[in-house]
Amino acid sequence: MSADARFAMMMIPHHEQAVEMSDMLLAKDDIDERVTSLAQRIKAAQGPEIEQMEEWLDAEGIGMGGMDDMGRDGMGRSGMMSEGDMQALEAAEGEDAARLFLEQMIVHHEGAIEMSEDLLEDGEDAEMRALAESIVESQTAEIAEMQALLQEI
Repeated sequence: MSADARFAMMMIPHHEQAVEMSDMLLAKDDIDERVTSLAQRIKAAQGPEIEQMEEWLDAEGIGMGGMDDMGRDGMGRSGMMSEGDMQALEAAEGEDAARLFLEQMIVHHEGAIEMSEDLLEDGEDAEMRALAESIVESQTAEIAEMQALLQEI
């Protein structure tokens, strides 16, 4: 399997989890509006990126069959949250939820950046390389924003 296909197959469930985490936070009350704004922007960016990767895989004739579970299990180093992490975020409220979301999303983004940097070393497809470059740039900026927010809330 090419590095490009592996990247897309691993990044799709990674992005899906970021969207799920954002949805959890957005369903809560009494969250700092700067954190909810960030969660909305993460969803707005990663939803279309998921579609782009799914379309790329379809165009390449590569199905996700069987990879979804492997992707989730095989990505311990990629910043994926465990079931316990997700339950903790679901249960948290108010400022605690905002802090936990930011802390978890920083780790999550660091994993996506690492995966993207790996693709930039080994990938050959121009579209996947451009996506990886975009992920590195946008998520590096979001990490800086989240670190600043953690100091303020």
